[in-house]
Amino acid sequence: MAAIEIDDLVKTYGTLAAVEGVSLQVAEGEFFGILGPNGAGKTTLLEMVEGLRRPDRGSARVLGVPVWPRNAALLPRIGVQLQASSFFERLTAREQIHTFAALYGVPTAAADDWLERVGLVDKAGTRVEDLSGGQAQRLSIACALVHDPEVVFLDEPTAALDPQARRNLWDLLSGLNDSGRTVVLTTHYMDEAEALCDRVAIMDAGRVLRVDSPAALVRALDAPARITVAPGALALDGAQTIMGVDQARESADGVVLTTREPGRVLAHLAERDRLDGVRVQTGTLEDVFLELTGRAYRA
Repeated sequence: MAAIEIDDLVKTYGTLAAVEGVSLQVAEGEFFGILGPNGAGKTTLLEMVEGLRRPDRGSARVLGVPVWPRNAALLPRIGVQLQASSFFERLTAREQIHTFAALYGVPTAAADDWLERVGLVDKAGTRVEDLSGGQAQRLSIACALVHDPEVVFLDEPTAALDPQARRNLWDLLSGLNDSGRTVVLTTHYMDEAEALCDRVAIMDAGRVLRVDSPAALVRALDAPARITVAPGALALDGAQTIMGVDQARESADGVVLTTREPGRVLAHLAERDRLDGVRVQTGTLEDVFLELTGRAYRA
């Protein structure tokens, strides 16, 4: 069963087509990512699916319910964390999440548990305006999840977090998904999408360019592997004669071999006892992203 059904969604602002004919389905219990450069239409698409923005054309259904006109009965079943956090002024972190919990009839003990799960117990008595950007982001996520929604929408949830907080949040979101929740997120972190998402949609200029699992997208790219051999372990002249090597060059890290036959090249290095310090890098989701959307700077 599809938890989310998007059919030909369109949103324009004057001559700008922010979202142009997007159709997608997200399965129940799926962890789905939406990737794209700045201005690709990710946030606009998410806001229409959340029922926050009226589409110019097309429709979206969440848990079988149309999201527009906005359906109040759907709100307790979804959780939304927006790209920009917005809190009630002059409330502490604990008062903030208790307020959100009260709106959904959730006990305060459950709200306090969420403060602990996002690592904010020591900031419970701090006013929200005095929290750091990363702390405010974690509080925003806790407020979006406090009522245990069936479908969770997260717009760049780890944008302001340090590496440790990011990894802790990954564990939290994976646990939510493992318990059967459907999670949809936008992110600029390709490693995040590879680690968390069952499938991703890559968007640009308001359109969906490709939808598949991260692994399938990387396989379809057919990118060569790069094998880096430690400095002094392999001469450049010798590297260029190895069967299966398409290109060899020197770098600060050693000799870098580009190949579409990494197994053959690694077997050659093993025969000559040259595997110490070898690093192998295959294609990544970032390579797919750049191949589809280009490398030009975006405003």
